[in-house]
Amino acid sequence: MTSLQNHFVKDSNPDTLYQLVSDISRWGKELGFQQVGITDTNLAAAEIQLLDWLQSGFHGEMGYMERHGSKRSRPAELEPGSIRVISVRMDYLPEPSANPLAVLGNPALGYVSRYALGRDYHKVVRKRLQQLADHITAAVGDFGYRVFVDSAPVLEKPLAEKAGLGWIGKHSNLLHERTGSWFFLGEIYTDLPLPIDTPAENHCGSCQSCIDICPTQAIVAPYKVDARRCISYLTIELKTAIPEEFRPLLGNRIYGCDDCQLVCPWNKFAAPTDETDFLPRGDLDAPTLIELFAWSEEHFLKYTEGSPIRRIGHHRWLRNIAVALGNAPTSPEVVLALKSHQEHPESLVREHVIWALTQHT
Repeated sequence: MTSLQNHFVKDSNPDTLYQLVSDISRWGKELGFQQVGITDTNLAAAEIQLLDWLQSGFHGEMGYMERHGSKRSRPAELEPGSIRVISVRMDYLPEPSANPLAVLGNPALGYVSRYALGRDYHKVVRKRLQQLADHITAAVGDFGYRVFVDSAPVLEKPLAEKAGLGWIGKHSNLLHERTGSWFFLGEIYTDLPLPIDTPAENHCGSCQSCIDICPTQAIVAPYKVDARRCISYLTIELKTAIPEEFRPLLGNRIYGCDDCQLVCPWNKFAAPTDETDFLPRGDLDAPTLIELFAWSEEHFLKYTEGSPIRRIGHHRWLRNIAVALGNAPTSPEVVLALKSHQEHPESLVREHVIWALTQHT
């Protein structure tokens, strides 16, 4: 990002900048964002919480959370010249899709987190953010900016909270009082001195439904999640074996977990997305475990093309499904499916298959 040399800003009065903010919000909504907010880059309070979280080791094998030092909590160090952040949210709750509670209640099915049912959100949100930046360029001329969608060391939730998009709930997800938490976030770091929005207020109150429902008790305290216990971490981020103590608790969750969102009272206000890219693909909203376990790597790559699921690779996909089959009721079909991978060439798969078979002995 270059230093601020924009003639529009130099020659503008406050009213002109407020009009630009209004235009940015309008353009954002036309591009499919449900909300746009603007904040400064001061994340001092969030930095203290991040350092405490890292010191506690709650990030597990996610070494990238500490690899970039203070760049994550100090935007101007990541992108020099940044003084403002344009934060956006895009709803993703798919409909029509199978009822998530019904899928969780059927051990023959595999549960995939609702965010991963459709097209990879990184591509969708990034493209729209770039279009938003192009609108700004057309209005003010060249300016310094950089687009982010969960693609760099960015504290997106604290930034969104400061920008008025919602508050960080006790489960560590961002919540909005009119739309719940089923949405993606994205950011534009910029050198434009835009007026900022009022931070959101916390409305969790005394509710702790998310804490009580967590299958692995990963929410170790309000607003503090130990990722090493979190099912989303265990099935997506963890590259090695899933600790045995957690395997029975995964149930039939094979990619991510939505339990804390499913019970959150604020999500009764959530509206289905209008984005066709986020609609379920390949019947993954209620897939049969045995059928998924039979996928070859070729099938896996074919059926997860354009999906965030592909990032875990075929071996971890089989690892997760093996655990779910181990938790399923014993039947000849389940045992036969597991035995089909008992001699799998990948030790990670074999270990979990053997564990799963012992559950049916």
